Amino acid sequence: MPYLGSEETVKELKRALSNPNVQSDRLRYRNVILRVIRFMTQGLDMAPLFMEMVKASATVDIVQKKLVYLFMCSYATLKPDLALLAINTLLKDCADPNPMVRGLALRNMCNLRMPGISEYIQQPILSGLRDKASYVRRAAVLGCAKMQNLQPDAEIDGAVVNELYGLLRDQDPVVMVNCLRALEEILKKEGGVVINKPIAHHLLNRMKDLDVWGQSEVLTFLLRYRPRCHSELFDILNLLDSFLGSSHSGVVAATTRLFLSLGSALPAVQSGALERARGPLLAACNAQSRELRFVALCHVQQVLRSLPGHFGAHYKKFFCSYSEPNYIKFRKMEILVELVNDENVGTVLEELRGYCTDVSPELAQAAIFAIGRVGQTYSEKCLSILTGLLELKQEQITSAVVQTFRDLVWLCPQCSESVCASIAGCEEHIQDSEGKQALVWLLGVHGEQIPGSPYVLEEFIDALKTEQSPAVKLELLTATVRLFLSRPAETQDMLGRLLTFCIGTEAACALTAHQLNCSVIQSCFGRIGSQI
Repeated sequence: MPYLGSEETVKELKRALSNPNVQSDRLRYRNVILRVIRFMTQGLDMAPLFMEMVKASATVDIVQKKLVYLFMCSYATLKPDLALLAINTLLKDCADPNPMVRGLALRNMCNLRMPGISEYIQQPILSGLRDKASYVRRAAVLGCAKMQNLQPDAEIDGAVVNELYGLLRDQDPVVMVNCLRALEEILKKEGGVVINKPIAHHLLNRMKDLDVWGQSEVLTFLLRYRPRCHSELFDILNLLDSFLGSSHSGVVAATTRLFLSLGSALPAVQSGALERARGPLLAACNAQSRELRFVALCHVQQVLRSLPGHFGAHYKKFFCSYSEPNYIKFRKMEILVELVNDENVGTVLEELRGYCTDVSPELAQAAIFAIGRVGQTYSEKCLSILTGLLELKQEQITSAVVQTFRDLVWLCPQCSESVCASIAGCEEHIQDSEGKQALVWLLGVHGEQIPGSPYVLEEFIDALKTEQSPAVKLELLTATVRLFLSRPAETQDMLGRLLTFCIGTEAACALTAHQLNCSVIQSCFGRIGSQI
């Protein structure tokens, strides 16, 4: 729906664009065109002014041409018939003596999205590939990829592909990188651009002429090349060595990746590359950009999978800052868990304990789970911290601690006695289904060591009608049967009530007969087998 008053605005601008007095004053004419662009970006429909804007493109003012070309590219799909009138102007500008005008016209002609545009842009693109001005060649190379996108099912023009391969040796480094991008797009169905030995060595020798974005892209393409001998391999590594110390994190990451790929059969080379990349990665982990920090942390995790403890001496670099977003804090905690050793375990656990009382429930629970993962190796120190957290009697903290206890008991049976002594009274502070499942599991498996386990389970059974989680109901049934095998006198009555409820209201409980029978049989046979 057009904005209120848009028709009057269009009429006013149309009169101004057609006014000879305005056209004769270059500054006033440009200001009117600026108003048209401003209203266009605000959502007003300026399509009725298409004819006047096409006429405005016949000027020597570069700024005015850019504005008019922006307008034409925006409305070409809505006015394809009128856009054909602009083609003649663009074709004329493609032969202008000024290379800026030629390149600008060619780039915008390729941006027009209208039926049948390919037949108009093919010849200007081919001429642009041979233009003396590098700016025009840059636009023409990218135009080849755009022309292919306009006709994805058309046969690939071998002459264009050969021309682009030839332009890989262009003196302008931007033209060279654009050729790689264009060839990759045109040949994507055939596997992309082919990197052979002459092309690879040429790209390596031109690396110093490229900007950081071009270097990153060329390094990615070089992953496709495999040296034929060790002598060539080390020549390539020597050429790449200086880029490991680049100030740009993207170049360092791409170079490290190429080092790891080329040195896949040489572990010493890979270790040396990772050692060189450690400093830039740590610097990127403290970058001002949050996105860059997150990506750097992901790279650190990848490195730790190959070299555990590689960043062990710098573990404090991964302590969380208060102002950081949660997604970065989550990643840092994961890294801290991997860097724990005998020397820093106390410091790391104290840091993680501070996160457990964070205002964000998700972050607090993630910190508790991280302590639990550390507890698989250092169980005594972690159990004391987790037991202390239960004293806070907060719902999300208690739930996370009980879930961590369940995992610790499963992986470290020696912790069961301490855990069983700590969970008394936890049922009063757990409301979520995951926490209930963990507590019920502990009461069923280790009910012999917990004096009040039958009575806690009985409270859950009495509240079964209001329980919404099918997983909690199934876990409760399994735990009650397990406890019945060890403490039958205290459990018999409530087990009967539980079975009657489950069988009578099976659909409401979301339990099929198969699940019910299998859970009971599995619990019984498991208990009998352990006694035998």
